[in-house]
Amino acid sequence: MGESIGAADHWPGLTIALVGGDEREQEIARLAACTGARVNAFGFPWPEAGIEGVTSAKSAAQALTGARIALFPIPGMAMDGSLFGTEKIIPDRDLLSAMEDHAHIIMGTADEGLRQAADSLGIPIHEYESDQELMLLRAPAIVEAALKVIIENTKITIHKASICVVGQGNIGTVLTRTLVALGGRVTVAARNPVQRAMAYTMGAEGVPIENLAQAAPRFDILLSTVPAPVVGNSVIDRLPKTAFVADMSAPPGGVDLDYARATGRNAVWARALGRRAPVTVGGSQWSGIRKTINIILTEEA
Repeated sequence: MGESIGAADHWPGLTIALVGGDEREQEIARLAACTGARVNAFGFPWPEAGIEGVTSAKSAAQALTGARIALFPIPGMAMDGSLFGTEKIIPDRDLLSAMEDHAHIIMGTADEGLRQAADSLGIPIHEYESDQELMLLRAPAIVEAALKVIIENTKITIHKASICVVGQGNIGTVLTRTLVALGGRVTVAARNPVQRAMAYTMGAEGVPIENLAQAAPRFDILLSTVPAPVVGNSVIDRLPKTAFVADMSAPPGGVDLDYARATGRNAVWARALGRRAPVTVGGSQWSGIRKTINIILTEEA
C-alpha cells in the first residue's frame, strides 16, 4: 500500500515538517518525500539508515522553519499540552511562528492551547481523528495490537471469556467483531441504541452505558475505547478482582486506571496501538494527509 499512496502527487516547491510521533511517522515522512517536497523531521524515532529524501532536524523549531505544512501526531496531545514524541515539544505561538505565511497544521486532534496559538497566527488546523475512512483503515492494526495486550495480560483465552467493549465507534466496532469471531462472549456498553443493535447483529450483547456497573461483575476483561471518564469507581468496584482492564482511548482516557490498580485489578493504558504495524498504519494515515494537502494546495492555487 505504501508504494502506491501518493505516487501521482508532485509537490517540489512544498516544505513539510513532521514534528513528534512514533515509528508511524517514519513511513509518513518517506511517503511525503516521494512527492518531491522538502521534508524536515524531528521528535520521532529516527532509523539508523535514515529516511531517503528526509532531513533530520536538530530541533522542532528548525524542522518548522519555513514549513508550509506541519504534520503533528495522530494520537493528539498529552495533558500538559505537549505533542507525543521522543522529545517534549509544546507547540506554542513562538514555535509555530517559524512557519511560513499561509501555513497549515494537519494532525489527529489539537488541544485548546494549540488552537489558540495557531489562531493567533492565522494558521488553520486540519484534524483527522473524525475521518471515518481513515480510522477504519487503521482499525485492523489497532485491533491486532489490542489482542496482543489481552494475551500478554491474562491467564485465560479470549475464547469463552466474558469481555466488555465500552464504546462502539470505528475501533470499538471492529474490536467487537474480532472478539466475537474468536469465540469471546462479548458485551458492548454504548449510549447509542443503534450501536447496541449493531453489536447484536455481530453476536454480542448490548447494554446501555449507564447500566455498566450492574453488568460489571460478570466480566473477565473490560476494554474501553471512549476518551471520556465512563469507567469510574462504581464500575471498577463491581468488577472481579481478577478482571483485566485496558484503556485504549486517547487522553483524558475512559478508565480510572489508578483506582483500578489500587483496588487490585490488572489495569493498563493500551494507547498508540497503531505502532504495532507502523508501515501499514503510517501508509493509511498518509492517505488521509495527502488528500488534505491536495485540498489545501488546490484552494490556494
